[in-house]
Amino acid sequence: MTETADKSYKNSLKSLDTEEGIDLAFYRPIGYMWARLAMKLGVTPNAITIASIFLGVGAGILMYFNTYWVNILGMLLLVWANSFDSADGQLARMTHSYSRLGRILDGLSGDLWFVSIYAAICLRENVTSDFFMAHPWLIWFIAAVTGLCHAKQAAMADYYRQFHLYFLKGKDGSELERAFSLKRRLASMSWKKEFWQKLFLTVYTNYTVQQEATAKSMQRLRAELSCRFPNGDIPKKFRDDFRKSSLPLMKYTNILSFNWRTIALFTALLVKMPWLYFAFELTVLNFILVMMVVRHERICRRMTAMLQHNDYGGDKRCDI
Repeated sequence: MTETADKSYKNSLKSLDTEEGIDLAFYRPIGYMWARLAMKLGVTPNAITIASIFLGVGAGILMYFNTYWVNILGMLLLVWANSFDSADGQLARMTHSYSRLGRILDGLSGDLWFVSIYAAICLRENVTSDFFMAHPWLIWFIAAVTGLCHAKQAAMADYYRQFHLYFLKGKDGSELERAFSLKRRLASMSWKKEFWQKLFLTVYTNYTVQQEATAKSMQRLRAELSCRFPNGDIPKKFRDDFRKSSLPLMKYTNILSFNWRTIALFTALLVKMPWLYFAFELTVLNFILVMMVVRHERICRRMTAMLQHNDYGGDKRCDI
């Protein structure tokens, strides 16, 4: 790889702080090649995201069948879908074509992949397992609870990554949003004239509201920072201190993302007990979620207290 190409590749990454080892070794190099090809063909990041939806849903359908080679084909399709999911973000960073719609579509794509996978597992277990055939509602109930947990795990992992990126790269390097500003934007839109835009933004606003409700200490920290540094000129020492504290948690955000959950999924399929994947999400991943939230909230409370003691300067009259 030439020096120019190497720089272009590094610029396509979010940051080395937040990238996961499997992504760096596998998905990011493949995603970069897809992104380069898309640039040449004039394909947009959103088009790649939509293509990934079809691949991911197709992967889920193939996981319904109780046949190894069909399941392996489904696994390969899911890997392909995720390489596209990597490519759309890399292309957006390479071409500076960020958009809120792109972020919404990116989140929606993963949700649709796993809805199809969950449905495939439920239908498959109902026709291959005597226990679930005798209690057909149970696997669907387990899937519904697991899906809610999955959504919360993914949402908070993304939220903490974006907060980390905000202190690492600044506002332009993060996709961190505020619910109140999204609500203000929603109020200015018309259902009659901007139906689809408002529908997407409504879903995204609710998503952001739930993130903020789970991270209340983070919201107090953000409010303190906004009050003390209204121009956004947060001292470098504060940014560095927060990054140092937050960095160890990034490995947990990565575990709650795609790679490790798909390793568990593929293992469950190969041993012909797909329901084990639900057990993994409900136990291991929920434990990591709770631990991550508790530790991050503790960091935010400590950093807020340091701001209030005026350790980093700013407006001394600020009272949150």
